Amino acid sequence: MKTLAEIRKQKPSGGEEVYSATKNRMKVRIVKDKKGYTAYVDGDKLDTFRSEKDAKRGIDMILKGL
Repeated sequence: MKTLAEIRKQKPSGGEEVYSATKNRMKVRIVKDKKGYTAYVDGDKLDTFRSEKDAKRGIDMILKGL
């Protein structure tokens, strides 16, 4: 059985990383794949967006709530 740490370390399948940064001491990244732009906050998948701009906006909204 996989542990939570092993699951969190898995890289997203396919796609290329278009944005990577550290905001509020958390790693954020945006990966472009066939479905759109997927946002990750601290290694956890946030959501898939239509554009990179929308993904950045979504990340900022989540980080305000934390």
